[in-house]
Amino acid sequence: MKAVILRSLLRRSSTVAPSSSYLLRRGFSSESEPERKVAILGAAGGIGQPLSLLMKLNPLVSKLALYDIAGTPGVAADVSHINSRSEVTGYMGDDQLKQALEGSDVVIIPAGVPRKPGMARDDLFNINAGIVKSLCTAIGKYCPNALVTMISNPVNSTVPIAAEVLKGLGVYDEKKLLGVTTLDVVRAKTFYAGKAKVNVAGVNVPVVGGHAGITILPLFSQATPKANLSDEDIKALTKRTQDGGTEVVEAKAGKGSATLSMAYAGAIFADACLKGLSGVPDVVECSFVQSTVTELPFFASKVRLGKNGVEEVLGLGPLSDFEQQGLEALKPELKSSIEKGIKFAQQS
Repeated sequence: MKAVILRSLLRRSSTVAPSSSYLLRRGFSSESEPERKVAILGAAGGIGQPLSLLMKLNPLVSKLALYDIAGTPGVAADVSHINSRSEVTGYMGDDQLKQALEGSDVVIIPAGVPRKPGMARDDLFNINAGIVKSLCTAIGKYCPNALVTMISNPVNSTVPIAAEVLKGLGVYDEKKLLGVTTLDVVRAKTFYAGKAKVNVAGVNVPVVGGHAGITILPLFSQATPKANLSDEDIKALTKRTQDGGTEVVEAKAGKGSATLSMAYAGAIFADACLKGLSGVPDVVECSFVQSTVTELPFFASKVRLGKNGVEEVLGLGPLSDFEQQGLEALKPELKSSIEKGIKFAQQS
């Protein structure tokens, strides 16, 4: 059963050619796979626990470090019983953060408070911004060469915060800081496949912009396989993709947010990063990164991942009139969120 889950997880990577996953699984024996340590910061939370499970199933991980301010020993003990490759260690509290981070190749950050009904992502800012700043300060000190994948919301602000913190420590590498927007891609693919009545396993939909509300811009005009959807359908799919997090928050009626689907998306993205580090060719995912694709300093688009992190930030490609309008409409809000993060990091 574990092998079936793993094959399915690897096969569903957003934009990697199907052969890449197959080559990766068949291209290394268990003895020749490189040693890779992955640290999850916020591992005892609603996203962190299922994410820890999924990363334990990933054969590219040799060491899995689970960190949180409380509860991590139990999560680590539970996950460690799974008969997969990685060795699991739990770390708890500020005094163990250094141990959790040292030697990490990839650091995944789902730490922070979740959304609740009526709460916008921006409402999370005051709490999560401080958490991210503290964690990134530790990353800069103890594993400055690690790839940092940011899940903590609001991503449109937390990625700029992380960049400023790492710049202040003199260790910022734009290729190694990546905002996780994979859940937007996952949702766009799911909703598109349902409307187009095609097999979701073969669907690709790039999603650009940011990771909140109208800053999320799915490019359904570039979706494959092509489907003859009406303008009304495209508008409705776009709106649903943008409001996907709210849909889950409301459905859970105050008892949680999109923790399970976010953990899945985070695991997909981390898997892509690990493949890139291992030299698998043509690993392409959407991510919120430092960018010159637009006039904004950070922007989500397709990126090619490799041994140094982001090897190439890809352009947007041709946009429909509707998507071009959406692009212009999202820029002021995204610009504001980026500036808010930068200001927080510089003044706090």
